[in-house]
Amino acid sequence: MKLKLDITPDLVAAMAAEVKAGETAVTAAMREAGTGLKTSWRTQVTGAGLGRRLANSIRNQTFPRAGESLDAAALVWSKAPVIVGAHNTGPLIRSKDGFYLAIPTEAAGRGLRGRRITPGEWERRRGLRLRFVYRRRGPSLLVADGARINTRGQAVASRSKTGRNQVTAPIFLLVPQVKLPKRLDLDRDADRALDDVPGLIVSNWVEGRIF
Repeated sequence: MKLKLDITPDLVAAMAAEVKAGETAVTAAMREAGTGLKTSWRTQVTGAGLGRRLANSIRNQTFPRAGESLDAAALVWSKAPVIVGAHNTGPLIRSKDGFYLAIPTEAAGRGLRGRRITPGEWERRRGLRLRFVYRRRGPSLLVADGARINTRGQAVASRSKTGRNQVTAPIFLLVPQVKLPKRLDLDRDADRALDDVPGLIVSNWVEGRIF
């Protein structure tokens, strides 16, 4: 008696096709998860009122950069990690030198390129000296004497020789520390993206499977 076993289709080819389907599925799943998490984080940032520019600092990349792999991975990060991280954790901020934090008032205006202005920059740009005013209750102040308030609500040097419309304007509030409110919850979206990965792998594997 002679026995013969034929495997149709070829077992080696079938296994190779299955591995290929797995590589495709895992890579596609990680690409979807990474893109989805990037979108979720950007939505959080804009929803918190932190602006489109900061939202666009959220980027993602799938690895390997080319080709497919069962070990594919996705990386989602921010190009402004300090700012995003601060809003994600709500840290207590203190002065590096152990003195005061200077919080600009509306009268201070903005610094170069719309950044928060510092006392030194304000004095250089306005040509006025700031005077320290200590207060036992509430924040102490840096004020500008002999200033005037322009139409934009900002304190500028007065050109009046009679002192007309001159004021002493509070320019900075001085506080020893500031508790930044927690405005983001990035871990929540990251956990959701991680939980979705197995389902994404199965879905992509079934769609690309050769029966």
